[in-house]
Amino acid sequence: MQQAALTITDATHETLIAVTQIYAYHVLHGAGSFEEVPPTLEEMRQRHDRVQTAGLPWLVAKLDEQIVGYCYAAPYRPRPAYRFTIEDSVYIAPDMQGKGIGYALLSALIARCERGPWHQMLSVIGDSANNHASLELHRKLGFCSIGTLNQVGFKFGSWRDTHIMQRALGQGDR
Repeated sequence: MQQAALTITDATHETLIAVTQIYAYHVLHGAGSFEEVPPTLEEMRQRHDRVQTAGLPWLVAKLDEQIVGYCYAAPYRPRPAYRFTIEDSVYIAPDMQGKGIGYALLSALIARCERGPWHQMLSVIGDSANNHASLELHRKLGFCSIGTLNQVGFKFGSWRDTHIMQRALGQGDR
């Protein structure tokens, strides 16, 4: 029996149906995202369009033509001085976690962003006390810990921290 190949492609409005379902699971069952109400498909399409308008990638991972994860880069902050700093987001279908999909997605995202004008990539990891997989994924791909913002989010009846990690892109700090 042949093992299915994982492919990474650009997200489209059609793939956002699965993306919206994956993210809804994380919003409703995880504290990595501080959203409390899952966005609609139309809202996800608007988010996708903003990322595309900024010239940044939004990628999906497919296994046997099924979307099993996604990631994207977005502007870190709207002020002009931040224009070369971006922030990544990575979400994997709950039944596909721990299979290297996040690594494949984030690796592809970093490679794509290194071809652009961006200087630094940040990751703001929600529920950092419990989100060990995301912290480890980012460490494996060269992100360094910058610091923890203590008790900045309140979700599921508890205060949650966020942890900021940073990675140079291209020549970055050199």
